Amino acid sequence: MRAYTAIIGMVSGAIVVMALVFGMDVVKMNISTEKYSVFVDPIIDKQSLFVVGRVTVQNTGSEPLTNVRVNFGSGDAQDLAVLKPGQKIILTPPENNPMEIVTVSADNGVYEMKAYRELPKMVGMMGS
Repeated sequence: MRAYTAIIGMVSGAIVVMALVFGMDVVKMNISTEKYSVFVDPIIDKQSLFVVGRVTVQNTGSEPLTNVRVNFGSGDAQDLAVLKPGQKIILTPPENNPMEIVTVSADNGVYEMKAYRELPKMVGMMGS
Protein backbone atom coordinates (compact mmCIF):
# COMPACT_ATOMS: atom_id res chain seq x y z
CA MET A 1 0.00 0.00 0.00
CA ARG A 2 2.91 2.30 0.77
CA ALA A 3 4.33 1.91 -2.75
CA TYR A 4 0.93 2.73 -4.23
CA THR A 5 0.71 5.93 -2.15
CA ALA A 6 4.25 6.93 -3.20
CA ILE A 7 3.41 6.44 -6.87
CA ILE A 8 0.22 8.50 -6.52
CA GLY A 9 2.25 11.25 -4.80
CA MET A 10 4.92 11.27 -7.51
CA VAL A 11 2.34 11.39 -10.32
CA SER A 12 0.46 14.21 -8.57
CA GLY A 13 3.71 16.12 -8.08
CA ALA A 14 4.64 15.69 -11.74
CA ILE A 15 1.22 16.98 -12.80
CA VAL A 16 1.60 20.05 -10.58
CA VAL A 17 5.09 20.77 -11.96
CA MET A 18 3.84 20.41 -15.56
CA ALA A 19 0.89 22.69 -14.84
CA LEU A 20 3.25 25.34 -13.44
CA VAL A 21 5.65 25.11 -16.38
CA PHE A 22 2.92 25.29 -19.02
CA GLY A 23 1.02 27.92 -17.04
CA MET A 24 4.06 30.18 -16.83
CA ASP A 25 4.61 29.75 -20.57
CA VAL A 26 1.04 30.83 -21.33
CA VAL A 27 1.31 33.81 -18.97
CA LYS A 28 4.51 34.88 -20.71
CA MET A 29 2.71 34.92 -24.08
CA ASN A 30 -0.36 36.81 -22.90
CA ILE A 31 0.99 39.34 -20.42
CA SER A 32 3.22 42.01 -21.87
CA THR A 33 6.37 42.76 -19.92
CA GLU A 34 7.23 45.95 -21.81
CA LYS A 35 5.26 49.17 -22.04
CA TYR A 36 6.16 49.83 -25.67
CA SER A 37 7.07 47.06 -28.11
CA VAL A 38 6.11 45.95 -31.60
CA PHE A 39 6.11 42.67 -33.50
CA VAL A 40 6.87 42.87 -37.23
CA ASP A 41 6.60 39.95 -39.66
CA PRO A 42 7.22 40.77 -43.34
CA ILE A 43 6.47 37.87 -45.70
CA ILE A 44 7.09 37.59 -49.42
CA ASP A 45 5.36 34.90 -51.47
CA LYS A 46 6.90 34.44 -54.93
CA GLN A 47 4.52 32.74 -57.32
CA SER A 48 5.33 31.76 -60.90
CA LEU A 49 3.32 34.69 -62.33
CA PHE A 50 3.37 37.28 -59.54
CA VAL A 51 4.84 38.21 -56.17
CA VAL A 52 2.71 38.92 -53.10
CA GLY A 53 3.97 40.62 -49.97
CA ARG A 54 2.37 41.31 -46.63
CA VAL A 55 3.58 42.88 -43.42
CA THR A 56 2.02 42.02 -40.07
CA VAL A 57 2.44 44.69 -37.39
CA GLN A 58 1.24 44.04 -33.83
CA ASN A 59 1.50 46.09 -30.67
CA THR A 60 2.94 43.65 -28.13
CA GLY A 61 3.34 46.27 -25.41
CA SER A 62 0.98 47.18 -22.60
CA GLU A 63 0.47 50.79 -23.78
CA PRO A 64 -0.85 52.21 -27.07
CA LEU A 65 1.72 52.96 -29.78
CA THR A 66 1.36 56.40 -31.31
CA ASN A 67 2.67 57.86 -34.57
CA VAL A 68 3.42 54.42 -36.00
CA ARG A 69 5.26 54.59 -39.33
CA VAL A 70 5.75 51.52 -41.53
CA ASN A 71 8.54 52.11 -44.05
CA PHE A 72 8.53 49.54 -46.87
CA GLY A 73 11.74 50.94 -48.40
CA SER A 74 12.30 52.81 -51.69
CA GLY A 75 10.45 55.83 -50.28
CA ASP A 76 7.21 53.88 -49.69
CA ALA A 77 5.75 54.38 -46.22
CA GLN A 78 2.41 54.23 -44.44
CA ASP A 79 1.53 56.18 -41.31
CA LEU A 80 -0.82 54.80 -38.67
CA ALA A 81 -2.25 57.00 -35.93
CA VAL A 82 -2.48 54.56 -33.01
CA LEU A 83 -2.08 50.83 -32.39
CA LYS A 84 -3.85 49.69 -29.23
CA PRO A 85 -2.25 46.99 -27.05
CA GLY A 86 -2.68 43.62 -28.77
CA GLN A 87 -3.97 45.19 -31.98
CA LYS A 88 -2.66 43.55 -35.16
CA ILE A 89 -2.85 44.88 -38.70
CA ILE A 90 -1.77 43.35 -42.00
CA LEU A 91 -0.48 45.71 -44.66
CA THR A 92 0.40 45.15 -48.32
CA PRO A 93 3.46 46.92 -49.72
CA PRO A 94 2.81 49.25 -52.65
CA GLU A 95 3.08 47.92 -56.18
CA ASN A 96 6.63 47.80 -57.62
CA ASN A 97 8.22 47.87 -54.14
CA PRO A 98 11.40 45.71 -54.06
CA MET A 99 10.23 44.12 -50.75
CA GLU A 100 13.62 43.75 -49.10
CA ILE A 101 13.42 45.34 -45.64
CA VAL A 102 10.61 46.83 -43.54
CA THR A 103 11.18 49.36 -40.78
CA VAL A 104 8.52 50.14 -38.16
CA SER A 105 8.96 53.08 -35.81
CA ALA A 106 6.75 54.80 -33.26
CA ASP A 107 6.92 57.24 -30.38
CA ASN A 108 8.75 56.28 -27.16
CA GLY A 109 11.78 54.84 -28.97
CA VAL A 110 10.03 51.94 -30.69
CA TYR A 111 12.06 50.83 -33.72
CA GLU A 112 12.10 47.46 -35.48
CA MET A 113 13.76 46.55 -38.79
CA LYS A 114 13.19 43.18 -40.45
CA ALA A 115 14.01 41.58 -43.79
CA TYR A 116 11.26 39.84 -45.70
CA ARG A 117 11.15 36.10 -45.22
CA GLU A 118 9.89 33.63 -47.77
CA LEU A 119 7.54 30.86 -46.73
CA PRO A 120 8.50 27.32 -47.73
CA LYS A 121 6.69 25.91 -50.75
CA MET A 122 4.62 22.76 -50.40
CA VAL A 123 4.59 20.20 -53.20
CA GLY A 124 1.44 20.53 -55.29
CA MET A 125 0.61 24.02 -54.02
CA MET A 126 0.36 27.04 -56.28
CA GLY A 127 3.77 28.56 -56.99
CA SER A 128 5.80 25.52 -55.94
